[in-house]
Amino acid sequence: MPETKTVVHLMRHGEVYNPDGVLYGRLPGFRLSDLGQKMAERVADHLADHDVRAVVASPLQRAQETAAPIAARHDLEVGVDERLIEAGNFFEGKKFSVGDGVLKRPSVWFKLWNPFKPSWGEPYKEQVKRMHAALADAAKLAPGHEVVLVSHQLPIWISRLAAEHRSFLHDPRKRECTLASLTSFEFTDGRITAVRYSEPAKDLLPVKNGKKFVAGA
Repeated sequence: MPETKTVVHLMRHGEVYNPDGVLYGRLPGFRLSDLGQKMAERVADHLADHDVRAVVASPLQRAQETAAPIAARHDLEVGVDERLIEAGNFFEGKKFSVGDGVLKRPSVWFKLWNPFKPSWGEPYKEQVKRMHAALADAAKLAPGHEVVLVSHQLPIWISRLAAEHRSFLHDPRKRECTLASLTSFEFTDGRITAVRYSEPAKDLLPVKNGKKFVAGA
């Protein structure tokens, strides 16, 4: 019997309108910026001739808005899966960067003691558990076809590290998961057999310090 291959694309949402520069995490009301909308449209164009049979997103506004043009191209409704939500984080709603904002306050340093778990938010193992369950269920939605799941940078990156049997400990600045990128998981008869990465909106990425911007939620 021939093998059944299914592709589930984990897409990171587009750029968010965040003039105060806070770590927005799971906070409601953070929408895509105008550039973020262009990113979503670019990926929708990129996937227009793909065999996409379902589009599902995190319940957060930025993910739902990113998914909308992709679903429209394929005459589909955007589904919602709570398991695709951003990782929980103690610093949500605060400015979080080295030498600025929250890191200047010793009162929060106790949350930074364990980067392996991590101590400041949702454990990596819990993120993998929910994300890989969502991936497996998505593969079952359309065997032999493609599904798009719109989520957030950290859960996507941790899901990839787990699939590739790599350590969860990493430098957030070096995550290969830019805005509106696709981390594509190939399932063969229900098992992850390959992971690919692409950036259909690469030319739209904002530039920071001479480099394409990667970090963010």
